[in-house]
Amino acid sequence: MVFYKYFKSAIIVFVVFGMLSCVKDVDFDQAEDIALEPKLQVDLLIFDVDEVDFVDPITSQLRTVIRDTVRLEFLDDDYIQDNLQQVEFRFKYKNSFPQAFSNKISFLSENNNTQHSLDFFIGAGSSLNPAITEKIDLIEEDRIQIIKRSIKMVVEIEVLPSQDPFEGSLSFASKGLFSFEF
Repeated sequence: MVFYKYFKSAIIVFVVFGMLSCVKDVDFDQAEDIALEPKLQVDLLIFDVDEVDFVDPITSQLRTVIRDTVRLEFLDDDYIQDNLQQVEFRFKYKNSFPQAFSNKISFLSENNNTQHSLDFFIGAGSSLNPAITEKIDLIEEDRIQIIKRSIKMVVEIEVLPSQDPFEGSLSFASKGLFSFEF
């Protein structure tokens, strides 16, 4: 019985000593210096088109330009407006058309004012060897306001003239890696 009494007292002493020694060197005034930097990856717009999508449904004539618009409602969120530090956009095309395309991606405000745009060419491909075109656009803290003022992303694709038959498919995928600090 005496052993149990001393053993219990020793355990209590070690636990109390361990709890006090763990907290002794903690400086709670440094809590303001802690910065969390989470990252969020978002799929923005994904589509697949073929030659049928370039035909005007009313006139049945070939359209040389098609466009798609997506609203980026999440950019209007207070958390994003206050804490967004950087965005890395990734755009990827897979083209099996024998034609090349001119591509323009624009970020617009609510009033359709262009805040940022990006132009590049999409290489011609074939059904056996589709062309892959990738573009990365990094918007850092010094220019992040152009994204904070945006609410729409418009993708405009123009067929470049070619003598080859107009048949194939074009796949598009876009992502944004949004970096925050709070």
